[in-house]
Amino acid sequence: MELGMVGLGRMGANMAERLVRGGHKVSGYDPGPAAREQAAARGVGTLASLAELVAALPAPRALWLMVPAGKVVDATIAELLPLLAPGDTIIDGGNSNYKDTMRRAAELAEHGLHYVDSGTSGGVWGLKEGYSLMIGGEEAAVERLRPIFETLAPAADRGWGRVGPSGAGHFTKMVHNGIEYGLMQAYAEGFAIMGHKADFGLDLHQIAEIWRHGSVVRSWLLDLSSDALGKNPSLDGIAAYVEDSGEGRWTVAEAIDLNVSAPVITASLLERLRSRDKDSFADKLLAAMRNEFGGHAIRKE
Repeated sequence: MELGMVGLGRMGANMAERLVRGGHKVSGYDPGPAAREQAAARGVGTLASLAELVAALPAPRALWLMVPAGKVVDATIAELLPLLAPGDTIIDGGNSNYKDTMRRAAELAEHGLHYVDSGTSGGVWGLKEGYSLMIGGEEAAVERLRPIFETLAPAADRGWGRVGPSGAGHFTKMVHNGIEYGLMQAYAEGFAIMGHKADFGLDLHQIAEIWRHGSVVRSWLLDLSSDALGKNPSLDGIAAYVEDSGEGRWTVAEAIDLNVSAPVITASLLERLRSRDKDSFADKLLAAMRNEFGGHAIRKE
């Protein structure tokens, strides 16, 4: 197939290269000249504007967006809209909020355009291992793009699928990332407990390697944790500050809306927020309260 890739950052460029390796023709656009140059060196035909990209694609066109969620997606769609024709398809492979996806799909349908949401997992390893794709949209539109999904996935018959109508792909990816928060937090807490057991002198990298084979807690996240601990056993130089990209918050909010108890995902999100408080007023007040009611000592800064 022929595909236009909008956004040639780390994910977009890797996905474009995997498609080229799979025999597809990929034309790409990125506002950054350096990103276009690097993608061109990987076999992607690059163009200097969205208008040139659209003009280079045969009808019905398919354009895959790998741009930051939110306003950038809307701005990109607004720029593409006058360039496209009925029957063309836009695929959003980023981490958009599923409610935004449903809105965009309805708006584009009024212009005869298809909007497919592809929740995409795989990170920097996706080029080699393939991507997990959770796809939402009209059945016919998804089916037309089947060769693209089969090439991006780990195999043609696994790791991808249409999970429902527009919005379902991004909804599923949102929950996927919420689960990821919980899994990561559990590993982090477990290794922290072992690291604090100083009298045993545990080698955390060694333990991670043991757990990777045969253990019920083995996983790709454990593989990555082992790699990190092997390179930097004491994690020197890494700040204890954890970002969140939004999906965890959305998952918790959705759980509340649906009256579903999700304490593990919620707690893992709150721990990420806590990591950013370097001068915790709450902790200072806790210490002050203990001093007031029990005369417990207060540590001075």
